[in-house]
Amino acid sequence: MAAKAEALAKQFEQKVQEATGVFERLSDADWKKTTTSEKWTVGVVAHHLAGGHEGISGIIKTVAGGKSVPGFTMDMLHDMNAKHAKEFANASKAETIALHKKNAAAAAAVVRGLSDADLGKSGTVLTGMPPMSVEQIINGILLNHVEEHLKSIRTALGA
Repeated sequence: MAAKAEALAKQFEQKVQEATGVFERLSDADWKKTTTSEKWTVGVVAHHLAGGHEGISGIIKTVAGGKSVPGFTMDMLHDMNAKHAKEFANASKAETIALHKKNAAAAAAVVRGLSDADLGKSGTVLTGMPPMSVEQIINGILLNHVEEHLKSIRTALGA
């Protein structure tokens, strides 16, 4: 285990704990408020965030394995997100928190298992975008995904 990977995993876990705390304090009325950024309910954004840990850790594993994500476009990402928002429009707070904790623990384990060499490997994540290193994916996608959506939820709540 690399010290850098451990530090990144701990940073991710802190953000996850922060998000968990926010989710747990949400009232039923809060859960149904609409965010300005995504134009989804807070509940859908929370579920999207919870589900995202798994997909992003898959990208990390792919690039750490020396590969790129083949043929994945921003349009495909937007379509996936829109489909998810419809499918999980009525997801409960309890199931969302459980998914968040489960997927976050798995993602943290993936990050913890990386070597310094793995963190330096690069690959294309989105078609047409420059390659990213695994470390950049962790910082720019995994950590940022939590930050951005948590910020959106807090804004919707007026916090």
